[in-house]
Amino acid sequence: MAFKIIEDCINCDACLPECPNGAIYAGGSEWRYSDGTDLQGMIEVQSISVDADAPQAAKADDFYFIVADKCTECVGFFDEPRCASVCPVDCCIADPDFVEAPEALLVKQQTMHLSA
Repeated sequence: MAFKIIEDCINCDACLPECPNGAIYAGGSEWRYSDGTDLQGMIEVQSISVDADAPQAAKADDFYFIVADKCTECVGFFDEPRCASVCPVDCCIADPDFVEAPEALLVKQQTMHLSA
């Protein structure tokens, strides 16, 4: 299950450097699949071909957001989601719209980080 940041976010920036997948962005920021990963060129995401370096539209404007396609709940890196463990206002929560088995999260992590 991917994590998400809810509107209670105070934009403190604590979660941003903690994400090993580069899946967290400041509100209003464009993002790329290649940010913080080994992804490059054309990749398959949810059965769609996407350029890993192509800018994508922000998912939130007023507070930090997590790109679900890049979130692995820190599987393959840490024992728990780092964003949630450092958030001072508990606004990094599991996103029920993006449920994935631990095995799928590990495959996603290994795909994004070839040297991990």
